[in-house]
Amino acid sequence: MDTCPDCTYVKEQVEGNGKYEIIDIGAHVRNLKEFLRLRDSSKAFDEAKKEGLAGIPCFVLEDGTVTLVPEEAGLRSRPAEQGASCSLDGSGC
Repeated sequence: MDTCPDCTYVKEQVEGNGKYEIIDIGAHVRNLKEFLRLRDSSKAFDEAKKEGLAGIPCFVLEDGTVTLVPEEAGLRSRPAEQGASCSLDGSGC
């Protein structure tokens, strides 16, 4: 989502790289529904849901593994010192 600083940080890293596909869950309701199906069925989101986080950005790897860790997808996490995130407490999206 363009309103998520963690998502835009990832998007900047993958733009122009055909190895990655960005799916913006805010762009169309069908994308949001697909994300919610994934979130409701994957254990990768369990901790995020406990913490009250949306669980974005998330990554579906070529082998089908779902992760919320950018490094597991070959990317970098947004440095905490870059400012607030989606959560009111600044902890994540």
